[in-house]
Order: sequence, then structure tokens, then C-alpha cells
Amino acid sequence: MAHLLLIEDDPQIRLPLIRALRERGHAVAFSATAMAGLQAVLDDRPDLIILDLGLPDLDGLELLKMIRAVTPTPVIVATARDSETEMVRGLDVGADDYIVKPFTANQLDARVRAVLRRAAGTPANTEVVVGGLRLDAKSREAVLDGERLDLTPREFDLLLHLAGKAGEVVSKRELLTEVWQVPYGGADKTVDVHLSWLRRKLGETAQEPRYLHTVRGVGVRLSAP
Repeated sequence: MAHLLLIEDDPQIRLPLIRALRERGHAVAFSATAMAGLQAVLDDRPDLIILDLGLPDLDGLELLKMIRAVTPTPVIVATARDSETEMVRGLDVGADDYIVKPFTANQLDARVRAVLRRAAGTPANTEVVVGGLRLDAKSREAVLDGERLDLTPREFDLLLHLAGKAGEVVSKRELLTEVWQVPYGGADKTVDVHLSWLRRKLGETAQEPRYLHTVRGVGVRLSAP
């Protein structure tokens, strides 16, 4: 049984979701404000957080940044904000998944189970080294030429997946399936944006790659310089 925390201020959405998720075997706590939600994250240590962005006391993305500063607990953003820009922002800040209202309880439950499977499947003692790049899956630490990289959870997962297949061309569809878990409509743009941010942190550009090489029309390959 998973212990979920739902941070949602609208009781007309919150109450049916709590009931439906409990019927599907989850233990569900809730908070109606951002600050109460942050306190619940610290006190209760849930297995997964479901986060609305339109909260009365603080924007949900700001709360997500605060959550990411204190815990790697998986977060699913559940919001009415349906623009690709908002989706990219949410994923970049550290959301593990992003679902747009209105959605069914079955759809949300499927997302919850997928994210929890992914979290449980993180290798416990796996270190990947490619050239001067070292990734530790247990500590979730990335080091490049002796300097620690400041990566978001999504950036780390993306880099780890590519490093685990060093030398191979990985398609965007595979990245969406394996890293994001669900293939969002129009989400190729999300992959491109995250690759762009990774390149910046790796000290390279698409025009002058060191580790990340785009193979036009196929995907991306990570290899040592």
C-alpha cells in the first residue's frame, strides 16, 4: 500500500480523489495549502506527492522547488495548466509526472503506479563512468571532471539513462517511455529542452558537442569526448 499526500485546495476535486485513491488501495493524506503541504511532506514522509499548482498561499511550482530542496520523494503535478510551457517548467523544477485536469481516477492511479515502479527500480549500487563523467545512481550524484554537477531530478534521470547506453543512439520515444514513463502528446519538445539544459551544464552546445551528440531524425548518443 502506497502512502500518498494530496496537496489540493478545491474540496470538490480533493474529496472524490481521496475516496477513489483509497478505493484503489492507497493510504491518502491531504493538505489544502502549500505551507501545510510542505509541513506534511517533512512530518509524514509520504511515498508520493500529488500536487496542484493553483494553491491559495503559494504557487505550486514554488512549493515544488521547496519540496525538491528537502526530499527526492516522487511528485506528480495534477493541474489545469495545460500549456507545453507550463509542462516543461514543472518537469524542469523536478516533477516526475504531469497530468492535466480533468482526468479520471483510473488515469491518475496508473500514473501513481508507474512513478512508484520507477522509483522502486532505481539501481541501488550502480556507478556509470563515461570519460570524465561519473554518475552514482545510489547517491544520485553526477560529477564531471571532478566537479559536482547541479542537476534536477529529471536531468539526472535523463543523463543516467543515456550514460547507461553510452555509444548507442537512443530515440526520443525511448527517452519519453523510460525516463518520463508516459509518452506525453507533443513532448518531444520537452526532451529537446532538457537536452539543451544538460548540454549547458556539461559545458557544450549542440553545435560543439562533447558528450551529447544528436543524430538527426534518429535520437541522441552519449559518448566520451
